Amino acid sequence: MEMRIDAHTHVMPPDMPDFQAKYGQERWPVVVKTSETEADIMVAGKLFRKVTEQVWSPGKIVEDMDQEGIDMQVVSPIPVTFSYWAPLEQALEMIQLQNDFIAGMVKERPDRFIGLGTVPMQDVEAAIKEMDRCVHELGLSGIEIGTNVNGENLDSPELLPFFQKAEEWDVLVFIHPWETLAKDRTPRHNFMYTVGMPSETALAAASLIWGGVIEKCPDLKVWFAHGAGSFPYILPRLDQGWNVWPDLRVTEHPPSHYMKNFYFDALTYDEQNTEYLIEKFGVDKLVMGSDYPFLLKESPPGKTISQMKSLSHEDRAKLMGETAASLLKVKERQTENG
Repeated sequence: MEMRIDAHTHVMPPDMPDFQAKYGQERWPVVVKTSETEADIMVAGKLFRKVTEQVWSPGKIVEDMDQEGIDMQVVSPIPVTFSYWAPLEQALEMIQLQNDFIAGMVKERPDRFIGLGTVPMQDVEAAIKEMDRCVHELGLSGIEIGTNVNGENLDSPELLPFFQKAEEWDVLVFIHPWETLAKDRTPRHNFMYTVGMPSETALAAASLIWGGVIEKCPDLKVWFAHGAGSFPYILPRLDQGWNVWPDLRVTEHPPSHYMKNFYFDALTYDEQNTEYLIEKFGVDKLVMGSDYPFLLKESPPGKTISQMKSLSHEDRAKLMGETAASLLKVKERQTENG
């Protein structure tokens, strides 16, 4: 029977402190429990997201996994907690609280959980130090970062040492949209989630290849959330731009040349879109991910992949878990975690 790994899920500690009260900045996400099993995440006094114990209770998460036929989850922080805008020491406090919580989940149930940590990208030296701790001390399997750092695209020269060290240590970098572009135009209809996030992810991916990061880090492994948003569909346009604007080139080859470094979760909700990703980049570049436990999650996880009649048994097994297990070195991590 194929292994099923949900490679895109989010968690947070059950006892997140009130950083807004502690440090006096309204941009901190504040968790307000409304019952034993429910809470509101508030930002600047406004509701950001309603959550349930599915984000903080490993027991409830395992119960849901059993019901939906999921063997393992890849758990990562909720992007609103990245806090790149905050002073380093304060941001690092929140970051380490989450990394320690996720590491505890993995240590307690290495058979069910794979952990991704996060780092303070506003200070690259500190980000590298925390990545070192996450991977080499806590036993986490990769690092989640946002699509920009305080408005700077990921090809900012200041960020290059982080990617170089991730390449050196063979650390998978999971890129998730946050602080999306056109924020003033997307509140209506919740377009931040349905339009802003896919567009933001495309900008991050384009920046990494056009800006030369991937050329300078040829062995870096980067994984994008939500099927990389709109990026796969605008890649030919990026190539055309590279062809017609030679004065803007900083890479030897056009953007599509550097795609071997990119991986995607297959959270497209659509069989044709998933087939396009497979045809364009190869079945070995996709992993199943649901975005559990949020409203936009695919339920059950892998539903679209399961419905695809065009897939062979071997390819379906790769998408459902084999590729994620290899990419995240599951067997190695389980051995290390005892």
